[in-house]
Amino acid sequence: MNFLWDLVKGIIIGMGAVAPGVSGGTFAVILGVYDKLTDAIANIFINFKKKLATLFPLGLGIGIGVLLFSRVMKYLFEYHEFQVKFLFIGLMVGTLPSVFNAANKKGFRRLYLIPFLLTFSIAIIFMILENSGIDIIPEANPSLLALITYGVIIGFGTVVPGVSSSFILMYIGAYEILLDGIVGLDFMVLIPVGLGFGLSILLFAKIIFYLFKRFYGYTYYTVLGFVMGSILTIVPAVSFNQELLLGIGLCVIGIGLSYFFSRNKNDKKKNNPETNTAP
Repeated sequence: MNFLWDLVKGIIIGMGAVAPGVSGGTFAVILGVYDKLTDAIANIFINFKKKLATLFPLGLGIGIGVLLFSRVMKYLFEYHEFQVKFLFIGLMVGTLPSVFNAANKKGFRRLYLIPFLLTFSIAIIFMILENSGIDIIPEANPSLLALITYGVIIGFGTVVPGVSSSFILMYIGAYEILLDGIVGLDFMVLIPVGLGFGLSILLFAKIIFYLFKRFYGYTYYTVLGFVMGSILTIVPAVSFNQELLLGIGLCVIGIGLSYFFSRNKNDKKKNNPETNTAP
């Protein structure tokens, strides 16, 4: 059951990596796997078998999520963006109590609010830039270095919560190139992008793990700023109609599901403290 649940979490994170305006790292936080994911990547050769057992279902799920939902997410965001965003908002909001509990696990200091407000503001600035409608014409045939760079951007958005790599790729005109490459299984695109992605998550996971170990409170509240800001950035424009009622219903369902699973996870950790892998 743990394997299947981690697989599902990985699929959701993969969806977050593909969906514009959403962060895979944010979903890793709200699903309660962010700390153990970064720990396993940053320290892969320490207790290798255990780390591999952690990474395999999550990594498999992320791969499935990216491959299967590239086409699905493209369709949903084109024709049902309003409802999908409300569901995502519900999933995020429902786990906020457990996320804040984790952030304050080692105590709270008012100084933590400084990085929180800073990263929250950065997320809002990204929202403003996105709404400005600036569009950059994509390269028809991106170079090998450009494709590797796109992979680095995806890895950065996966490891750093609240940073939507999809939005960054859209902003530089590369999103559709990568989406078409994934949907069409174009290995001339996928291999260099995968190389950049792998290098990126190894580098940033080590940095994040070090920061969590040395500056837990400051780092977690920095992450929380991105997460809270990202919730606001995906709130769609609303009008009082049947579509809004459906969106609210999906939001409530998302809150209920994520709250239930996050609370259940925390109860398991209390009953078995050894399962807590947070740095």
